[in-house]
Amino acid sequence: MTPPSSQARERGVNAQAPTPLRKIIHIDMDAFYASVEQRDDPKLRGKPVAVGGGHRGVVAAASYEAREFGVRSAMPSVTAKRRCPDLLFVKPRFDAYKEVSGQIRAIFADFTDHIEPLSLDEAYLDVTEDRRRLGSARAIAEEIRRRIREETQLTASAGVSYCKFVAKLASDQNKPDGLCVIRPQDAPRFIATLPVGRFHGIGPKTAERLKGMGIHTGADLQELSRAELEGRFGSSGEWYWRICRGLDERPVRASRQAKSVSAERTFDTDLSEPAALSAELERVAGLAWARIERSGAAGRTVTLKVKFADFELITRSRSFADPICDLGSFAAAGRLLLASLLPVPKGVRLLGLGIHNIKMVSGSGPLQLGLAI
Repeated sequence: MTPPSSQARERGVNAQAPTPLRKIIHIDMDAFYASVEQRDDPKLRGKPVAVGGGHRGVVAAASYEAREFGVRSAMPSVTAKRRCPDLLFVKPRFDAYKEVSGQIRAIFADFTDHIEPLSLDEAYLDVTEDRRRLGSARAIAEEIRRRIREETQLTASAGVSYCKFVAKLASDQNKPDGLCVIRPQDAPRFIATLPVGRFHGIGPKTAERLKGMGIHTGADLQELSRAELEGRFGSSGEWYWRICRGLDERPVRASRQAKSVSAERTFDTDLSEPAALSAELERVAGLAWARIERSGAAGRTVTLKVKFADFELITRSRSFADPICDLGSFAAAGRLLLASLLPVPKGVRLLGLGIHNIKMVSGSGPLQLGLAI
């Protein structure tokens, strides 16, 4: 299979001026929330730990000791406890996680201004410009990982490649505490070996659909033409066609626009009475609005999330002409959305409220050449 630049010329895409080779690092902290808890509480070290959970909650993060039993994030706590009877649940401390995340971001900033955070514990870095004159993107990734370990006593895994899609795949390859470098000429062969469920942009449902078509790996996906994929998956088909060939021109955006800001609450017992649901919605609205104010976000769409006792999940949204500007308006929109569902047909285990269609200033700096991967 030809490398990405050759493929671009064959397709006639940017044939007159091939895209300059970028040097992208994807940094992903190892079991971040759980690792912070184990670092700060010696009694938790070496033991299976789940952050979050509780009687009715879900796991927010699991230590590697817990993952050996099949415990995963977003898993109901009762399921996690059944899989790992010795599992230790700890309450999340988001202020602590944010503090550590700030330390990590400060380390990133010593190497590049082109940082695109994805969450508190992972980010893309464009290190095409060798600011510290370390000679290669691999050397930069190694130095970043060394600094993180030294300054936070935590470990991070890194993927190094020429585009975001492949760098993210690479960061997961040698976890935990690993480094993986994928050069452009090696990317199609590397992608071919991976299950499609690991591809960013292919969710569990799509992965199952692909498996039903006999497509289990990147190699299987590479056998399909763009027309075939677009015919089956619409506009997403082109994305699948491109990523299985290692084609991803998305830049690292230094100010990545958030898609939404929200909060949610899982109840100890199912709720069905309108008064109880309304009271809890007010509490969730207050929590969400505090996050909205801290983020500086402004959005026009309010979305209500409801999870029933049988885990059926529904959402309801309402959009406005102007951004929501205060807690009163935000909560009132939430009450209207909830009222449209009352009386509820079954018990409710979770309520969430958030704001979407967010407006934020975003941008990215120019790319510069300068070092080998």
